[in-house]
Amino acid sequence: MASLLYSPFTLSTSKAEHLSSLSNTTTTKHSFLIRRKSKQTKSLFKVKSSVSGNGLFTQTNPEVRRIVPVKRDNVPTVKIVYVVLEAQYQSSLSEAVQQLNKTSRFASYEVVGYLVEELRDKNTYSSFCKDLEDANIFIGSLIFVEELALKVKDAVEKERDRMDAVLVFPSMPEVMRLNKLGSFSMSQLGQSKSPFFQLFKRKKGTSSAGFADSMLKLVRTLPKVLKYLPSDKAQDARLYILSLQFWLGGSPDNLQNFVKMISGSYVPALKGVKIEYSDPVLFLDTGIWHPLAPSMYDDVKEYLNWYDTRRDTNASLKSKDATVIGLVLQRSHIVTGDDSHYVAVIMELEARGAKVIPIFAGGLDFSGPVERYFVDPVTKLPIINSAVSLTGFALVGGPARQDHPRAIEALKKLDVPYLVGVPLVFQTTEEWLNSTLGLHPIQVALQVALPELDGGMEPIVFAGRDPRTG
Repeated sequence: MASLLYSPFTLSTSKAEHLSSLSNTTTTKHSFLIRRKSKQTKSLFKVKSSVSGNGLFTQTNPEVRRIVPVKRDNVPTVKIVYVVLEAQYQSSLSEAVQQLNKTSRFASYEVVGYLVEELRDKNTYSSFCKDLEDANIFIGSLIFVEELALKVKDAVEKERDRMDAVLVFPSMPEVMRLNKLGSFSMSQLGQSKSPFFQLFKRKKGTSSAGFADSMLKLVRTLPKVLKYLPSDKAQDARLYILSLQFWLGGSPDNLQNFVKMISGSYVPALKGVKIEYSDPVLFLDTGIWHPLAPSMYDDVKEYLNWYDTRRDTNASLKSKDATVIGLVLQRSHIVTGDDSHYVAVIMELEARGAKVIPIFAGGLDFSGPVERYFVDPVTKLPIINSAVSLTGFALVGGPARQDHPRAIEALKKLDVPYLVGVPLVFQTTEEWLNSTLGLHPIQVALQVALPELDGGMEPIVFAGRDPRTG
C-alpha cells in the first residue's frame, strides 16, 4: 500500500534513520489532505491510467503475481496457486519463492496469485481454473464473500483429489472443507465427532469471525500435542497447524519454510528427498506496533515508556497534554512488511504533533485489544482522544461478518470519535481515480456500510496499490 499524496524523498541508509527524519517536528513531511490551491495536488489528480476502472471489479492483472522459474534439468517444478482477499501476501510470498528458486537444489517453484474479487471477471476465473489444472498446491485465505467462496469451491473441488496439497486458512467453512494434507481432511468439518473436529466445529449462532478466532486459538498449543501422537493423521494435522503458523507469521522467511515443508512432505516428485526447514517464527497475536520500535509490545505502559525515550521527537510529543490517537491495524500487513500505508499515517500524525498508539490483532475481533490498550485498567478512562481504524473493516468481524453490538459496547467505553480510513482493496489507485462509480461496490458494503453500524465515520480513502507492482 502507499499513501495517495506524498512528497518525494531519497531513502536514507536505514529504514529507522529515514522514518526518524520523517517524524521530526517542525514541518509536515507528508500530507493526505487535499490542498485545493496546491499545484502539486492539482497535478497529482491528472493521472492517466493504462487501466480503466469501471467500478464493477478490479482490472488488475494476476500476471503481476506470477513467478515462472527457469527450467533446470532433473529438477521438478512445484506449482503453487493462491487466492487471498487482499494483496499483502504478494510481496512476501514472491520474495520467498524467488529466494527458493535461487538456492534450492531439489525443486523450482512456480507461483501465481489471485485476489478473490478478481474471480468475478469471466476471463480471470477461466485463467484461475486453468492454473489449477496443473497446480501441485492450492492456498486460500480470508475467503468470506459467499458467492465468490462458492466459485473457489467449485474450481478447486474439480482438482482437489489430483493436487498434492490443499490448504485453506480462516475462510467460510464451505471452503475450509477443501483442506487436504495427506490423510488430513476437513471434508466433514462441523459434522465429525472426532475430538479434533470438535475443536473446529462452528457453534450455532457463532459468526464467521468467531469461528476464525476459535481456529486461531489452536495455533500455539496444538502442534506440541500432536507431535507426540504416532498416527499419520495426527502428524498431517500437526503440519496443517504448523502451516497456519507459518502463514499467519507472513514474513518471507516463514513463507519460505512453509513452502519447503509442504512441498517436501507432500509432492511425490520430492519423495525421499529430505528438505530441511525451520520452525515458524511466531509474532504476538495482539499487541502494539510502531515502525521505529525495537519490538512489538504486549503492554501499553511499556510501549509508552519506550515512546517517551525516543530521540527523534520533540518534547511536545512526550507531553502529558499531547493529543493521543489510537490506530487499529491489520496484523497481516505488519508481519508481511506490506505496511507503508501504516507507516505514512503514523509519521504524518506525529509530524502534526499527535502521539500514536497503533494496535493490531491476529483474529477478526478488535474489541478486546481496543479495551486492553486504549482504556486505563485502573481508572477505566480512555487514554486516547480519538480512535482511527486503518483496516477499513468492521471492528468485530473484519471482512467476514460484523458483530456491531459487541463493537458498540467496546467503543462506548472509549466515548471518543471513531473514524474508519479506507484503503483501496479491490481497486488500484488509478482505477479509483478514473472510475465513474468511485469505490468498488463490495468495498462500499464491507468498508463503509458495515463500519457505520459500529459508529464509524468519515470513510476517507487514504491508500491504494500500484497496478504494476501490487
